[in-house]
Amino acid sequence: MTAEIKMKIAIIHDWLVTYRGGERVVAELIKMYPDADVFSTVDFMNDKDRHILQGKTPKTSFIQRLPFARKHYRMYLPLMLTAIEQFDLTDYDLVISSSSAVAKGVITGPRQLHISYVHSPIRYAWDLQHIYLREAGLDKGMRGLYARALLHYVRMWDQRTANGVDHFVANSRFIAARIRKTYRRTAEVIYPPVDTDTFTPVTQAREDFYLTASSLVPYKRVPMIAEAFAAMPDKTLVVVGDGPDMAALKKIAGPNVRVLGYQSHDELLQLFRTARAFVFAAEEDFGIMPVEAQACGLPVIAYARGGSLETIRGLDHETPTGVFFPEQTIPSVIQAVRAFEANADRFDPHNIRTNALRFSTEKFHQRFRDAVERQLIGLDYNSTDITQTPLLDEGSAR
Repeated sequence: MTAEIKMKIAIIHDWLVTYRGGERVVAELIKMYPDADVFSTVDFMNDKDRHILQGKTPKTSFIQRLPFARKHYRMYLPLMLTAIEQFDLTDYDLVISSSSAVAKGVITGPRQLHISYVHSPIRYAWDLQHIYLREAGLDKGMRGLYARALLHYVRMWDQRTANGVDHFVANSRFIAARIRKTYRRTAEVIYPPVDTDTFTPVTQAREDFYLTASSLVPYKRVPMIAEAFAAMPDKTLVVVGDGPDMAALKKIAGPNVRVLGYQSHDELLQLFRTARAFVFAAEEDFGIMPVEAQACGLPVIAYARGGSLETIRGLDHETPTGVFFPEQTIPSVIQAVRAFEANADRFDPHNIRTNALRFSTEKFHQRFRDAVERQLIGLDYNSTDITQTPLLDEGSAR
């Protein structure tokens, strides 16, 4: 639409440090709106990943200059609540925040449209608070008391700043439910972009090994997967990733569990193309890797919670793309692997890839543009929380 071409647009992200799911969304938003300005509390993106910014220099907050911010930026979370509010966005017509923490808290005026793409409400402040405190050793003592008081303040700030968002977009129905619970707002669901053009099948035969790949952090439950396969010595598991759980993983891994550590993009792609199935035990907001696996025609054995329920079709589907296990336990994983092997002839690589194409980059672009245009003309039918009066008229666009 013509108004879109004339608008001045700002894209806000929590922090630019690594290239993960949230940064993939930012990269695609920049492609869609190449004239937009980019804001972030800090920008420590390494040279290898800076291409996602397409030559842009993000405008950062005062936290960028604080001591130890490069390695310990997260410790400044209390200050980030203030920092994000200091960005002067007065001159922008459309503000798009990509938020899993503080980005949605930017301040906008009544003649500006603020669309927030939410990867999740702040996980460690809401329903996952107790898990995070326990894993960080902050569930007891004076440090624990301070952490709980701080998170109480974060929750109040998070809920208050939700009122400044005109339209919420969630990266899955799972997160839309979290948004409704946390902010009492309805969110439109637009799945994040997956590079289905790069992740493709090949004609070579599959090899007889199972694959799991992720950062080795506790909630991913990779050691549990390894332990399950250690109990099935006739099957081979290949583990890709690095992180705090590496030591525990190596203690568990038997001769049939190969721990490769970090692998490059091309090496991981080759494993996706040759493995027998991908095993995924995390409760993720969306979960890009299971979709990348399916784009390669690879079936997925996954924990039946979170975004996996939206991206994988189980054995109850006419054309399944994977198998679910109901509990994050070793017996549950073992049972799912056996169910997969018993139904191996039902998994067609073409059907599996077709399912993954629902989450392509092109689909993301189309759906997000449609959402913006509906909001600009006041015709959003997905949210009942804001007025149907146009939020931005043609005359206010530059």
